[in-house]
Amino acid sequence: MHGPDHHLHEKHLKSSDFLTDVVIGMSDGLTVPFALAAGLSGAVSSNDIVTTAGVAEIVAGSIAMGLGGYLAGMTEKEHYEAELAREYDEVERVPDREKEEIREVFEDYGLSPEAQEIVVNCIASDKDKWVDFMMRFELGLEKPNPNRARNSALTIGISYAIGGLIPLVPYFYLDKPEDGLIYSAIITLLALFIFGYFKSKMTGQQPFIGALKVMSIGAAAAGAAFMVAKLF
Repeated sequence: MHGPDHHLHEKHLKSSDFLTDVVIGMSDGLTVPFALAAGLSGAVSSNDIVTTAGVAEIVAGSIAMGLGGYLAGMTEKEHYEAELAREYDEVERVPDREKEEIREVFEDYGLSPEAQEIVVNCIASDKDKWVDFMMRFELGLEKPNPNRARNSALTIGISYAIGGLIPLVPYFYLDKPEDGLIYSAIITLLALFIFGYFKSKMTGQQPFIGALKVMSIGAAAAGAAFMVAKLF
């Protein structure tokens, strides 16, 4: 039976995975369609072209990013399962070596040889717990959520779509691409600043500096795309 700490740990891991996926999707969603819209604004005379191309890019980008998240989640699951099978094989074939690895873990924690022996015997008495211990402390692997790949694909894809729609909103209501670009730049840079602020706060960085960095990257990408479109 698992105690409250176990459930808190599981909830924390799931929350961390979700936030990571939101950051991945939103950061690209805010930047790539914004740069595309800015580039088209310097090359075309109709907002319909900008919005059509922008929506098409968001659909394609959401699918591509979602599939990338799905494949990453599946790779994580397959890697865990392969290592799990290997550990079961090793505790069966070379139990003495695996016990020595348990001793080394507890030696690092300062346990006496006698205490190490007691702990080793307790852990090794249950093969499933023994393998679980080796996965966590030898390999540093936590059992992934079986729905991780699916959840990751949906979260990244939806976050990308939400982020990507923000730069396009002004183009739906204005007639000229140049006007759309001005308002798009204002709301997107503001969104990038807010996103960068919370992203930096979440990762323990300086929120204001992090927000400026994220905003600068988006502005540089959009500015470069606009200039290239104007030149050619």
